Amino acid sequence: MAGEEVRAFVPSPLPPESPPVGLDDSLQQALEMATAALADLELAGGMVPSVSWFLYSFVRKEAVLTSQIEGTQATLVDLLSSEAVDETVGPDPDIEEVTNYLDALAWSRNQLSRPDGLPISARLLSEAHIQLMQGVRGSDKQPGEVRRSQNWVGGTRPGNAAFVPPPPHLLSQALSALERYIHADHELPPLIRIGLIHVQFETLHPYLDGNGRLGRLLIALLLEDWGLLREPLLYISLFLKRHRMEYYRRLDAVRTAGEWEPWLQFYLDGVASIATEAVAAIRDLGEQVESDRIRLLALKEATVPAVRLFELLPEHPVVTVTRVVKLLDTTRPTAGKAISALEEAGILKEITGRKRDRTWHYGKYIEILREGTE
Repeated sequence: MAGEEVRAFVPSPLPPESPPVGLDDSLQQALEMATAALADLELAGGMVPSVSWFLYSFVRKEAVLTSQIEGTQATLVDLLSSEAVDETVGPDPDIEEVTNYLDALAWSRNQLSRPDGLPISARLLSEAHIQLMQGVRGSDKQPGEVRRSQNWVGGTRPGNAAFVPPPPHLLSQALSALERYIHADHELPPLIRIGLIHVQFETLHPYLDGNGRLGRLLIALLLEDWGLLREPLLYISLFLKRHRMEYYRRLDAVRTAGEWEPWLQFYLDGVASIATEAVAAIRDLGEQVESDRIRLLALKEATVPAVRLFELLPEHPVVTVTRVVKLLDTTRPTAGKAISALEEAGILKEITGRKRDRTWHYGKYIEILREGTE
């Protein structure tokens, strides 16, 4: 309401100093467990025949989950099915939000991998924000531009909001300070610093929309850029979705009471938990592929095109005849026979029940992968 007094929260620059973050025995143990779990995930990713299988799947899982935290209804199966259909069929708005996350991640990783690319910076985040908001809800809220008006979280206006971020005239200085912290040497371990940076970004809330997804994307980028993972295999949003209310409470407690250590404990527990789950998923998915390969090769219907199609399934677990024609660069009859062979082996299952425009799922693979995304 006009003239009402509003109190915005303006965070101090990182690292916290009053008091400084203290790594007590409990937090040190959580850090060691999270670090070891990430190392195990890195090792598991390096030991499989094709890390691209799991990168394709896990990145999509994170894209779905981070969007679901913000209220998007699209599931992993929705996303995979959308990718399998004719490109002329436009995705629904929820799926488009998920695919925008994939585009933003791919663009950002490309920048970070190039000698002439952008480093992790306010500029990189703004460019990623453009990708994130392209053509979806919030696309009219200045994509790629640091906000020039006050925003808030919860409530109908700043006066009754659950949280009011800093006013816009302070953002330039605050983002510059955050950027300097990201690139400065510091005695705190990298994994701890990533937890601090995530909270700081979410507290600044520098854009009118999309801050939550971009803040979680920043975790993935820092894990890779700082050498904790070579590929973005950690779908941390699964933990944050499972514990969504505690996630918000922990963020709020940092702002209202300076409770950095409980937030870091929560965040490190999440890293350890999801990294451990991801290692198990890699093992289970790899075993599923291997057992299905053995079963397929034992069939007389296992033609060369059928085997070629099978080897592509981990990156294309939902297929149509049209999709298989393109994947194998072959004819529709040959594509149909390859699909039939995989049906005969119990690998693919037709899920529409139609006689035309049918779709097949690599069901057992998807069942392992979809855990937590429905």
